[in-house]
Amino acid sequence: METHPPASTGFVTALRALGDGLLASGQERLELFSIELQEEKFRLIQVFIWISAAVFTGMMAVTFASLTLVYFFWESARLAVLGGLAIFYAGIMLAIIIAFRRYRARQPVPFAATLSEIEEDRGCIRPKS
Repeated sequence: METHPPASTGFVTALRALGDGLLASGQERLELFSIELQEEKFRLIQVFIWISAAVFTGMMAVTFASLTLVYFFWESARLAVLGGLAIFYAGIMLAIIIAFRRYRARQPVPFAATLSEIEEDRGCIRPKS
């Protein structure tokens, strides 16, 4: 009966160390991703609260200002005032859309640190040419 020589303990130890290193690296990346996910969730909640407050107060102010203006010009120029208000509000809406797009363009890429670390890990593994 033919027996194979036992595997070198150095090879098994090196393989275990490699596996442990890979798992540790994966664990660190997962922890970093978890932290970034919590930060993104917190930022999203903050943005939602700010937008909700702005929309509510803005709509109340616009409604009452518009009603007051239309009531003031009810007899003389009611249609002109209504048309002017519509054009004014459309202009404000356009300015808000442009400002929001600029705001979104300045925001950091979600999970940038995790992606950077993974790319750095891949760079260490790639063969040097």
